[in-house]
Amino acid sequence: MTKQKRLGRGLAALLGGPMDETGALTDAPIEAGAPRVFNPDHQDEPAAAVAPAAEEFAGERLIKLPVEEIDANPYQPRQEFNDDEIAELAQSLQQHDMLQPIAVRMVEGRYQLISGERRLRAAIVAGWDEVPVRVFEADDQTVAELAIVENLQRKDLNAIEKAMSFERYLHEHGCTQSELAERIGVDRSTVANLLRLLELPEPVMTAVMTGELTAGHARALLPLGEEGIQVEFARRIFEEGWSVRGTEEAVQDYIHSSDGPQTIKAPIKKGRTVSDQVASLEQEFRMALGTKVDIKQSGRGGKIVLHFKGNDEFDRIRDHLLGGATELRKAG
Repeated sequence: MTKQKRLGRGLAALLGGPMDETGALTDAPIEAGAPRVFNPDHQDEPAAAVAPAAEEFAGERLIKLPVEEIDANPYQPRQEFNDDEIAELAQSLQQHDMLQPIAVRMVEGRYQLISGERRLRAAIVAGWDEVPVRVFEADDQTVAELAIVENLQRKDLNAIEKAMSFERYLHEHGCTQSELAERIGVDRSTVANLLRLLELPEPVMTAVMTGELTAGHARALLPLGEEGIQVEFARRIFEEGWSVRGTEEAVQDYIHSSDGPQTIKAPIKKGRTVSDQVASLEQEFRMALGTKVDIKQSGRGGKIVLHFKGNDEFDRIRDHLLGGATELRKAG
């Protein structure tokens, strides 16, 4: 069994099973006792019957704790928490309660959070004085891994937060990038590419953290090397709305320019090209609907444009799309 799989089972033992953002389990309520381990078929098994990773959390107890007695997880990768999301989660907790306890451990006589910081924050916003917790025995390395995995799987971190959490783990636990990648279940190239973002100047990293630049834009700036130039490129990207591909082209143009002083040139806007996949989909729509269809992509979304030459053709397309629903309305 690989190290990564052992960590995955350990995380499941802590988190107790499938749940929504309120921490509500999809199976029976939790009872005190031995750690439960969640298998790929979403069925709970006794901890002793599965991988020894769950043994890392021996001595588990189920109790309620005052919220002020729970210290933050020092290995928490997330630096920013969305207030609106926490408020929404607080409202959900008030309606549905917290069926999945927060995971904590004892450190020097204090309770320290292992996982569930969003739930803890939401409970405080909801005015709760105490929360249900499971108390586990877990070492620093395991807690650091769990903090990374929980955030990667449940609520995306921004690229800089991920990179910082990776860097800290490597520094504190003396492992290689390949070993970290195996432990948290990602490709080694993912770890390496994220860590490279920490070579960028602070203003550029801040822009990624605030969403002004994407990780793709930031990676495109790495070949420039000089911090001042990288910052200026970042400013132009934000103000002029360059695409990642356009940024890559502008960077290469800047690096390879040799006539006179180097200047930052905006990427040349090229005519829109439709990928083979999109072109194939357009043709399928045209064959099905008997009219011209355009698929226009923009960012993460887009639109489908149907062309018609008159009211009769519009009615035909409408009836074709609505199909059975139209017939049911006519029959009613």
